[in-house]
Amino acid sequence: MSIQSHRDQNQVILNEFTQQAALPENCIPGLTNLSAIELLIETSGVTDEESVLDVACGAGYVACAFATRARRVAGIDITPAMIERARQLQTARGLTNVSCLRGDVLPLPFQRGSFSMVMTRYSFHHFVDPLAVLRQMALVCRPGGRVVVTDAAPSAEKQEAYNRMEKLRDPSHVRALTSSELLGLHAAAGLRVLRTVPYKLDMELESLLSASFPNAGDAERLRQSFEESLVTDGLDLGTHRRGNEVYLGYPSLIIVSEHAD
Repeated sequence: MSIQSHRDQNQVILNEFTQQAALPENCIPGLTNLSAIELLIETSGVTDEESVLDVACGAGYVACAFATRARRVAGIDITPAMIERARQLQTARGLTNVSCLRGDVLPLPFQRGSFSMVMTRYSFHHFVDPLAVLRQMALVCRPGGRVVVTDAAPSAEKQEAYNRMEKLRDPSHVRALTSSELLGLHAAAGLRVLRTVPYKLDMELESLLSASFPNAGDAERLRQSFEESLVTDGLDLGTHRRGNEVYLGYPSLIIVSEHAD
């Protein structure tokens, strides 16, 4: 990975997520799903003594949810508009143990071993070099602490079609990894996997598209790919109809690992 490619991708992310930050809360499907956030909290095993870092925290929904269980939570994100939303959410919920700041993931601006838990949710597919980010997460996690990664994890057979679709829907998408690839990153980063939990993140198609910002002309290409997936499930999303609406479920994986060094 070159420094310039990381910078270029950061600009694409800024463009995409500045637009998303302007959406009302109920127009961000999936990411505010309370059952999915609760599953992440329970799987992580967070305790009231934890110091937690949420990498690529976005609008702060996960960071604020963890703050109801942990001693303190920090969030970091590259998009100023998302950090502003996270701070607004923190204030609205009356949380005093959350701090969110703007910053990059390479490198993370924290000292080695600053947190007992370092997590990220649905961010790895945006990174040009997810292994480098995971190593940064491990670096700022204290020995004996946990690193928690949640991301989409399409099957190997449908990964290419899935990534083509997601790149159309979200120009900041780089590549979603399979479960095996995600686990391989953890091994390469020197992390010992403690547990994994697969699940589906369900949402309705038109709600998803209304919160997406594809390039001109790509929205209809997306709808066509979803129509085809109703028959073939070629996108690995379990695409199906409920009445007149089309629903889908993002194949997702939570990985909890231990920083042993």
